[in-house]
Amino acid sequence: MTLEIPDNLDERETKTLFAAKLYEKGSLSLGQAAELAGYSKRTFLELLGNYGVSIFEYPEMELEKDIKNAQNYHL
Repeated sequence: MTLEIPDNLDERETKTLFAAKLYEKGSLSLGQAAELAGYSKRTFLELLGNYGVSIFEYPEMELEKDIKNAQNYHL
């Protein structure tokens, strides 16, 4: 696949955003997304927050259940 990036956009940032969103969607693994963006896995992980992508995959229903359990816990 060829992606043509307009001259007014930074190529590296565009690749990073594209890779971050594909990672978030589950289309790419962390390693694949990091490679596409041109970064190491560690650096790519650090950059994900800049693009609104969480590194934690925690379903909303599980989080709500854990919050309710914590509220019912008494020492």
